[in-house]
Amino acid sequence: MTCVVVLLGVGAYFAYSAYHHTSTFLISAGCQAGSGTNAVSLDTQQASIAATIAGVAADQGLPAHAVTIAYATALQESKLHNLDYGDRDSVGIFQQRPSEGWGPASQLKDPVYATSRFFGALTKVPGWQQLPVDQAAQDVQHSADGSAYSQYDLMARAMAIAFTGQAAHSVWCWPGPGPQPARNLAAAQSGLAEAFGGTGAGRPVTGIVTSGTAKAPAVAVRVDPGQAWAVASWLVTHAQAYGISDVRYDGYQWAVSDGSRGWQPATGSASTTSGSILLH
Repeated sequence: MTCVVVLLGVGAYFAYSAYHHTSTFLISAGCQAGSGTNAVSLDTQQASIAATIAGVAADQGLPAHAVTIAYATALQESKLHNLDYGDRDSVGIFQQRPSEGWGPASQLKDPVYATSRFFGALTKVPGWQQLPVDQAAQDVQHSADGSAYSQYDLMARAMAIAFTGQAAHSVWCWPGPGPQPARNLAAAQSGLAEAFGGTGAGRPVTGIVTSGTAKAPAVAVRVDPGQAWAVASWLVTHAQAYGISDVRYDGYQWAVSDGSRGWQPATGSASTTSGSILLH
């Protein structure tokens, strides 16, 4: 059993572009998935949605290939943004149409619901596990141009490696200028549980324990070790929404105050073992 520690404070929004170390990188908020030539930069909504898609896949026991297909689809359909408009009645990250039986528009604008519906359709495609990304995406979406999904194949694969936790401590964010968001520990716990399908034995998140004081609360998130970095990535990418300032897991720490450096060896008494993710 593993635990993630999160400290609540300020988060970030993310720029969608190739990753470059420039002066704007130092003054603009953003997130990065992966490193080196495979690094992908995302704005805050894109990063939080990507982490949520990985969470839904973890809840459903789906492999990284499913996440890759979902990312390629969402990047083509909405640039991984949660749109309230689209072609005809299309809405949401996958541009799903209520008139085509995907569900009510209000629910399709919920990334957890939209992703669940997408994966439900994907897993009904015969042999989807062996299909190329663009073909599997097209078999779900029935787009006018199914070849368009292929342009995001490599990017989607790199993102899936990072957000599903195949590569440890490979998703991080940094804040931009402006006031810090209000701390909302309860909402963070609720959002995390929703994305990963609840809490309990046999689930990605096995339990959540609150400690500390009213002025300095802390949360220990106990997780399935195989999903720990996916959970940690969700927490980091939702820092802006919930005022998360610090996340620690397995000897590593992400701090919003030094977010552009990514995950660093943890220091101080709040360092955790592989059993928990700690957040403040």
